[in-house]
Amino acid sequence: MIRINDISLPLDYNEETIKKAAAKKLKINVSEIKYASLYKRSVDARKKNNVHFQATVDVKLDGKEQYISDKVSTASVVEEYKYDLPLSKPLAQRPVVVGSGPCGLFAALILAQSGQKPILIERGRDVDSRTSDVNKFWTTGILDTTSNVQFGEGGAGTFSDGKLTTGTKDSRTRKVINEFVENGAPEEILYLAKAHIGTDKLKTTVKNIRKKIISLGGEVLFETKLTGFKTKDGCVTAAVTEHNGTIQTIPTDNIILAIGHSARDTFKMLSDSGIKMEQKAFSMGARIEHLQENINKQQYGQFWNSPYLSAADYKLAVHLKNGRGVYTFCMCPGGSVVAAASEEKRLVTNGMSEFTRDKINANSALLVGINPDDFGSDDVLAGVELQRKLENRAFETGGGNYNAPVQRVCDFLKKQKSTSLGCVIPSYKPGYELTSLDLCLPDYITDSMREGIILMDKKLSGFADGDAVLTAVESRSSSPVRIMRDENMQSVSLKGLYPCGEGAGFAGGIISAAVDGIKAAEMILKLSLC
Repeated sequence: MIRINDISLPLDYNEETIKKAAAKKLKINVSEIKYASLYKRSVDARKKNNVHFQATVDVKLDGKEQYISDKVSTASVVEEYKYDLPLSKPLAQRPVVVGSGPCGLFAALILAQSGQKPILIERGRDVDSRTSDVNKFWTTGILDTTSNVQFGEGGAGTFSDGKLTTGTKDSRTRKVINEFVENGAPEEILYLAKAHIGTDKLKTTVKNIRKKIISLGGEVLFETKLTGFKTKDGCVTAAVTEHNGTIQTIPTDNIILAIGHSARDTFKMLSDSGIKMEQKAFSMGARIEHLQENINKQQYGQFWNSPYLSAADYKLAVHLKNGRGVYTFCMCPGGSVVAAASEEKRLVTNGMSEFTRDKINANSALLVGINPDDFGSDDVLAGVELQRKLENRAFETGGGNYNAPVQRVCDFLKKQKSTSLGCVIPSYKPGYELTSLDLCLPDYITDSMREGIILMDKKLSGFADGDAVLTAVESRSSSPVRIMRDENMQSVSLKGLYPCGEGAGFAGGIISAAVDGIKAAEMILKLSLC
C-alpha cells in the first residue's frame, strides 16, 4: 500500500471523495486506485470558518506503489500490519493472570493465542453482573465493595469513556485496536485520531475477548482474589487465592500482576510480603462539568452543530508559579460524572460516556499534581492513605450517603459555599450536596485548581464559566505506588512475578495498559525458550 499524509477532507466526505483527494496528491487518475481507506482521521478546527478533517489515507494501486511514492514527498510504501505471536515452548505450569482490566485481559489473550491456557482471576464479577451492581449503587447508594466501578470484568475503564488515545508509539497498539474491532468495537476506532469505544460498547467487547480466551483453552475465575503466593528459592511456585471464603492454591511459576490502581488491599499484601515498591507521584482534584453545546461552540465555531462532527473535546494543561501542574484528564464529551467508590464511607468520582456521547454535559477531571513530599510519610503506602483521607472527607462533606460535594465555579473562585445552581445541572448519581470543596480538599489543591481554571479560560474561553460545576473528589487518576521490576519485567524481589499495567505504575490508560500486558506475556513466552 501507499500511505499518504496531509489529506484535507470536507466534513461530508465519502469514499469517492477520499479517492479523488488521494489521486490528486499522487498526481494520478482516480481509476488507477483499486482501493482506498482511512488510516488516521482528525478534526482540524484551527480556523473556525474552515473546520474540516485532516487524514492519512492508505491506497492500493496496480503495482506502481514504489514508483509513485518516490515522486510524492507525503507518500510512502507500507506493509499491512500483522502481529506475530512470539516463539515459545509449552510452559511447565499454566500461567496465572491477576486482574481482567485491559492489561490482564490482553496478557491472557496473548498467552491463550500462544497455546498456554492461562488462568485469569478477577476479584470482581462478570461484566453483566457488575453492571447490575453498579446501577444499583448509582440508584440506591448501596455500595458493593466486591463489584463496582473499580473492580470487575474490564477493569475501571469499563465505566469510562473508553478512550483509546495514547502517547506510546509501540506497534502493539494496532494489535489492541484490531482485537477490539474483531470483538465488537466500532470499526471507526481503526482510524480516528481520538478514538473511543464508549462504556456501552466496551462491555460487549471485553465479554467477547473473555469468551475468546476461554475458547482457546484459557480459564476465567470471577470473585477470586489474590491473597498471597508461595515461593521457593526466590521464585514463585503458586498463587494463593480466596473465593467465597475458601482459600485455594494454584500451582504456577508465572504470575502476571495486573491489579489496577485501586487494589489497595493487594498493595498492602505485596508490601507485607517484602515485594519492593516505591511511592509514586499522582494527581487529585475534582470533575468539572460544562454544557456540551458551549464546548462545541468554542471548538467548532459556526460548525458547532454539524451532523458530521462528534461532541467536541478539549485537553488543557498549565504550570503554576508554585511549581505544580494543573491539567484536565479523561475528558468525557456528552457524558456523565459517576460514583466510583470501592471502599465504604469513601467517595470517589470518575467520568463516563457512551459511544454516542449525546448527554447534555461535558465533563473532565481537573487535576493537580501530587508529589511524595505531600504524602506526609515515608511509608510506601502513604499515597494510598492520602487518597483515603480525602475520599473520606468528600463522603462526609456530601452528607455521608455517597452524595457528592458540588460547587459552582463562580462560588469556588470566590471561596464561598454554593447555595444554588445555574444552567449546568450536576450529572452525578445517586445525588449531590451543594457546599464548598474547600471542606474536603486541602488548600494546596483548591488554590491550584482556582489558579488553573483562570489560566485555562485563556486557552478555552468559557472554561471559567460561573455556571460550570465542580464535583469532588477525583482521586484515582493513577496508582500512588510503583511495583519495582527488572529488565525482564519481573519483580526485583521475586522471580516469576510480573507487575504491569496501571496498578503497578507502568501505564496510564486502556491502550498503554493493554500494551504492557502484551509485553509481559511476550516476556514469559520468550523466557520459556531459555
